Amino acid sequence: MENFYLFVIMSMLLILLPGPDTAIATRNTLSAGRSGGFKTLAGTFCALLIHTLAAVIGLSAIIVKSALLFSIFKYVGAVYLVYLGIKTLWALKSKDVKVPEDAGAIRKYKNQSHFKQGFLTNMLNPKVAVFFLTFLPQFVHPGSDTLVPFILMGLTYAILTAVWFIMYILLVDQISAFMKRPKTTTVIESITGAVLIGFGIKLAMEKAQH
Repeated sequence: MENFYLFVIMSMLLILLPGPDTAIATRNTLSAGRSGGFKTLAGTFCALLIHTLAAVIGLSAIIVKSALLFSIFKYVGAVYLVYLGIKTLWALKSKDVKVPEDAGAIRKYKNQSHFKQGFLTNMLNPKVAVFFLTFLPQFVHPGSDTLVPFILMGLTYAILTAVWFIMYILLVDQISAFMKRPKTTTVIESITGAVLIGFGIKLAMEKAQH
């Protein structure tokens, strides 16, 4: 495995991007306090572990069968990072910093328990699966043993997500009015979007040189 610290930094930036998981956690925290938020987080965390297992099995099989396919995944991942960055900045320009699916996710699972809401919102989001399949290969060598690194990265991402949401839920519970202000997410997304584009280009250029 290479650039583990870079992987941690990139994961933290991506986790900060608001999405359906954030929307569900915010709603349940505001409506049911910390208990609702933490139950939602537990569901999200379980879903991430399942996504991690699926990605590890699938990616390991691909690497064993074809180094070419593995390289393609790595390039797609670099492009995906740039895409996320551009999309984030474009949303800010359009003054639409919220993910369109957020409201739909909330309505779709509103009758489920808080745990189920967190679990289903993450588990049934195809973007999460695509993320794991395109992001993890960026940080390993095609010729090396990838099973352990993939497991380590998947668990690291899930733990970082849990840590962030714990802090976020506590913050929303304490200063909900401040967290609702659009300027708060605008600053975070402006920085994150630019960094994602930069890292995506850097990864693509490094692979082209090799």
